[in-house]
Amino acid sequence: MALFGFLLNWTQETFGSFGLLGLFTLAFAESSFFPIPPDILLIAFALATPQNAFFIALIATIGSVCGGIFGYFLGKTLGEPLLLKFAKKETVEKAQKLYDEFGAWAVFVAGFSPIPYKVFTILSGVMELDLKKFIIASTLSRAIRFFAIATIIFFFGEEINGLLNEYFEIAMFIIAVPIILFVCWKIYKKVKK
Repeated sequence: MALFGFLLNWTQETFGSFGLLGLFTLAFAESSFFPIPPDILLIAFALATPQNAFFIALIATIGSVCGGIFGYFLGKTLGEPLLLKFAKKETVEKAQKLYDEFGAWAVFVAGFSPIPYKVFTILSGVMELDLKKFIIASTLSRAIRFFAIATIIFFFGEEINGLLNEYFEIAMFIIAVPIILFVCWKIYKKVKK
């Protein structure tokens, strides 16, 4: 836990010192390889200037989607040979068919839930999810996540800070559960046919 706290502080000091460019960079990095989500900087910047909360959320969304596209191409370029070291070609082909059908939903859920988004950006490239679907799912889900935070801060400001810090992951999980259940139901119906 001490290592995570150190990494969190380092992230705030390193990326935060560059203002909105730092937020963009952190959102980009988190979507493809970095473990700390940009929400910490988004919340800090939005609390400092609540009137700019929606613009700050827009910067985080754009950075995150661009980073997701980078992760997608990492997966597409480097991922399949690595994946084939851990699974048989037939298994990869079956997974690819399922991911082609449900991959955009998986990206959508991961984009605003506590599930690591970068895993799904890279997997989308490995499984060759349609790039247009990937970008749409990424944009919608990341915008929902970041603009929800911005909306709360815009209307409630500093008084909501403690609640955001304490219950953020729980709130994202509650939002994700109905979508996860819907996707599981669709997969179950498909497999049963």
